[in-house]
Amino acid sequence: MKIFVTGANGFVGKALIVNLLSQIYEVKALVRQFSKALPLAVEQIIVGDLADLTLSDTTGLSTRDFKDVEVVIHTAARVHIINDNTFNPLLEFRKVNRDATLVLARLAANSGVKRFIFLSSIKVNGEITSLNKPFTPDDVHVPKDPYALSKYEAEKGLLALAQETEMDVVIIRPPLIYGPGVKGNFSSLMKWMSKPVPLPFGAIHNQRSLVALDNLVSFISFCLDLKKSSKASNQVLLICDDEDVSTTQLLKKVRQTLNFQSSSRKQAWLLPVPVSILMFFAKLLGKDNIANRLFGSLQVDSSKTRDLLGWTPVVTVDEQLAKIAKET
Repeated sequence: MKIFVTGANGFVGKALIVNLLSQIYEVKALVRQFSKALPLAVEQIIVGDLADLTLSDTTGLSTRDFKDVEVVIHTAARVHIINDNTFNPLLEFRKVNRDATLVLARLAANSGVKRFIFLSSIKVNGEITSLNKPFTPDDVHVPKDPYALSKYEAEKGLLALAQETEMDVVIIRPPLIYGPGVKGNFSSLMKWMSKPVPLPFGAIHNQRSLVALDNLVSFISFCLDLKKSSKASNQVLLICDDEDVSTTQLLKKVRQTLNFQSSSRKQAWLLPVPVSILMFFAKLLGKDNIANRLFGSLQVDSSKTRDLLGWTPVVTVDEQLAKIAKET
């Protein structure tokens, strides 16, 4: 079975390709330029910048590149940027996350590809939930954030395309993805917890849904079996780990994992500073967005995914943290 992957050099793409090759799939990867980092077994399709991909100019990509491909896994995206200095952020997000996605999907459908798996984002549902009122796939919400809006518009376009063609689509909205090689805020938290410093995060009682990289890759791989996952056809699916954690619980798990890795290593200690005080200083410093991520709740109801398909996570939060800690 031949699989076409975009974003092959990204955080999810790298892990996904390792998984696919271990299952003896044939893999094609869409890349900007030839990558020495990819395994030799991967056939690389070089197209340059996805932002240049349009219906009138597919930058060298054609239906022949999808010959014998049964499933496309589209993980490439212009990711969320906290301080975006571009003149028109929404336009830039749309070029890659919406327009290029739909051009790619149209080419795939015209080439006889059976399924298009689109990695979207839980941000399509929103940025924050009330405690114990998780997001569901059926929530009606049009996001205002440029990144989330571009993903939402891509989802709508893909579902419309599925109605016109014989190719089905599977839309996956993950929350924060963490695992070996993770960057950004999660990586920063891991580093801070490995330092012998006091951190004021010992009394945060929010609830956050996360998804381990291993669990996400496992689910995507599950959706490659078209018979086994037939009920995923043209569905929006939310995915997360088995347990939700507060920011304080997560940091304690990180600290415990680091301690297991090295009993002599010194870790941070958590001070029980009230969230109201932390929020006051965050607003004073203009760090509201970061504060909302640290102190707010974002819960995901993945029951539809599990009930519909019978898939369950393959690793726990603690197991995935242990894999990350080995790199720290």
